[in-house]
Amino acid sequence: MSQLGAYCALGLLWLLHWLPSPALARFGRGLGCFLFVLGRSRRAVALKNLSLCFPELTLSEQRQIARRHFQAFSQVILEQGVLWWASDERYLSLVKINGLEHWEAVQDRPVIWLAPHFVGLDWGGLRLAKLKVTASVYSRQRSELLNQMLLKGRSRFNQPVLFSRQEGLRGIIRALRQGTPFFYLPDLDYGSRDAVFVPFFGVPAATITGLSRIAKITGAVVLPAIALQLPRGAGYEMKIYPAWENFPTDDVVTDTKRMNEYIEARVREMPEQYLWTHKRFKTRPAGEPRIY
Repeated sequence: MSQLGAYCALGLLWLLHWLPSPALARFGRGLGCFLFVLGRSRRAVALKNLSLCFPELTLSEQRQIARRHFQAFSQVILEQGVLWWASDERYLSLVKINGLEHWEAVQDRPVIWLAPHFVGLDWGGLRLAKLKVTASVYSRQRSELLNQMLLKGRSRFNQPVLFSRQEGLRGIIRALRQGTPFFYLPDLDYGSRDAVFVPFFGVPAATITGLSRIAKITGAVVLPAIALQLPRGAGYEMKIYPAWENFPTDDVVTDTKRMNEYIEARVREMPEQYLWTHKRFKTRPAGEPRIY
């Protein structure tokens, strides 16, 4: 995106953030229908993923989930301006938080928030950051202006501890040992490095093993945290789940398989809100053909 394009996009988001949330949601979902038709390449990725993960569904049912995903994703993109510029009161009124007692029960230990890639990810992550300074990993954007806005948005309540994906685990481990919770997103295909092939919806998926390794090194407890997008622009519900027991084990593959199984169970509860446009199965075991 050019500098001019980035300024125009940010200007549009700033204007849209003044809209009432139900109107903004309708606008976003209308845009999602439009992009589902025009976004040929990403639509093809989503439909391929859904055909692999939900082979029991008809093509029409898979397309319906994909269309609803484009709507949900477009809505959250247009709502980004609310995260950046709306008042604290408006933001907090739009994010419910449930399960806080699960975090309170383990505050004497390092905590890893397991945060899979659902559309409400940024909304939920910011809500947790309102409770306490949180560490996370970020990827730099091509647009420096957009990169600055994303970092500013994540810092609206306090200054987070951020690490680039290239920095490795040392800083993350140090932050956890100092008592800073780690907001972790380990469910994308990052290639074969530090990954094992474990099933995701029955399909071998290259999955990084960091959750097991970090928990083992630091003694951290894993606490899943997933933000659900509510209907008709009603906001988001940040759900904190009970801490995992008997994790990690001495078998990193078993631990990583458990993580994928857990994420899969949550995806089945709200399939349209998971990131289907990501090429989750791009990296293949040796000898297997390309999927995309």
